[in-house]
Amino acid sequence: MIYIAPSILAADYAALGDDVRKVPNADLIHVDIMDGHFVPNLSFGPDVTKAVNGVTDQFLDMHLMIEEPERWFETYVNAGGDRLVFHVEAVEDHVAAAKQCRDLGVQSGFAIKPKTPIEPYLDDLEHFDQVMVMSVEPGFGGQKFMPEVLGKVMALRDRIREEGLDTIIGIDGGIANSTIAQAAEAGVDAFVAGSAVFGADDPAAAVERLRELAKEAAGD
Repeated sequence: MIYIAPSILAADYAALGDDVRKVPNADLIHVDIMDGHFVPNLSFGPDVTKAVNGVTDQFLDMHLMIEEPERWFETYVNAGGDRLVFHVEAVEDHVAAAKQCRDLGVQSGFAIKPKTPIEPYLDDLEHFDQVMVMSVEPGFGGQKFMPEVLGKVMALRDRIREEGLDTIIGIDGGIANSTIAQAAEAGVDAFVAGSAVFGADDPAAAVERLRELAKEAAGD
């Protein structure tokens, strides 16, 4: 299954609701939460999340690029988040954090920075609905795709197959028409795309084109 997840980090903030409505064919909406501490930038908070949730019934994938994310889980669930994706670098116990997400009635996911190895987390995938492999350094949009992270994707894909898990592999950073195929070939299921979607004249058509390229590369 291929999932295309437009990131509202690249949307027009003055017309955020209108931009979200331009991608009704997206599989989910990706919401980047930054606190200016875990990453050197600020973005959206719970109020914007609630506003986005109010204009769409689409699944909201919350990427929590924040320190002590567990303190905020309930806040973002109440704001409308459907999956909470926290960074393993920001928590002491990633499995306990995943359990907290699920106890709140939402999906759990973890994200991992480009320089963080995946191997210490491969034995714990059963606790997660998604693993998000960062293909740029988190904190800013518009960065260049880092193909060297695809080894993590392949390691994840191998383990997920071995154990028969339903865990989704996501990728975030630099995804565009020119990069999505190599990510799909490596085994990615869910693709976060910002400027490739919201920078296009027709965002819905851009979503469809990304989906077609990913499916073709994945052999679907």
